Amino acid sequence: MKAYLVLDLSVNDVAGFKTYIAEIPALIAKHSGRYIVRGVEPTTIEGDWAPERLVIIEFPERKKAQAFLDDPDIQDLFKLRHATTTSKLLLADGCT
Repeated sequence: MKAYLVLDLSVNDVAGFKTYIAEIPALIAKHSGRYIVRGVEPTTIEGDWAPERLVIIEFPERKKAQAFLDDPDIQDLFKLRHATTTSKLLLADGCT
C-alpha cells in the first residue's frame, strides 16, 4: 500500500532553505519517493486550515517512507528545515 508524506510549511528564511530545496530530492529518490505536489500555494476550500506551501511525497509503501524519515543522511536537512520554516508533517497510508 502506498504511503504519503504531507508537509505544510511557511518559509521563514528563504536563503537558508535553498540548501534543503537543492538536496532533498536526491534523498527522496533514494527511498523510491516521488513528488505528487511540490511547494504549491494551495487554495483552502473548507475549514480554517491555511497552509502557505504544500508538499506531498508518495512512497511505494509505508516502510520506504519510514526509512526516508529515519535515514541518518537526512537528519541534518530536517534540522535545517526546522530552523528555516514553520512546518507540520504527517504520514498517511493510501487506499488499497
